[in-house]
Amino acid sequence: MFAPEDSQPVKPSKRPNSILWVEATAFSLLIVLSWLTEILRFPHLLYGEDFVPNWRRAVLRMIVILFIWFWVHDATRRLLKRLHYLEGFLHVCSWCRKVNNDGQWVEMEKFLSSKFSTKTSHGMCPHCLEKKKVEIAGHEKKILASSSMRQNPG
Repeated sequence: MFAPEDSQPVKPSKRPNSILWVEATAFSLLIVLSWLTEILRFPHLLYGEDFVPNWRRAVLRMIVILFIWFWVHDATRRLLKRLHYLEGFLHVCSWCRKVNNDGQWVEMEKFLSSKFSTKTSHGMCPHCLEKKKVEIAGHEKKILASSSMRQNPG
């Protein structure tokens, strides 16, 4: 969570859904092997068992593999969606308010001008303005109180 300034962020892959293609390839291979077991008589060739084609077993095997494939595919897709959502956050330092821009920590103003071609200016929101007015009024009262005590010692 807290990374040093010189640490490099993990770059997302160029094909963000490549894991889904790997899953699809692996499950497809399982289905093909399931059917090849029945078609090429692997148990007969490997173990010398009597060959009795059982197409129901092959169909059932394929249905189970498809069910697991769809469940895993959906879970992976949701996780990838969540990951991409979280990667989209703008990382801002809590102390100095610098922004992590491609591994470089830059001032917020520089980041905004480079990414959005906007100029920045400074101001105060109404809430902060009221807080500062109260703070300044409190300091003025203290100053007036201390100066009046100096003038009237007694």
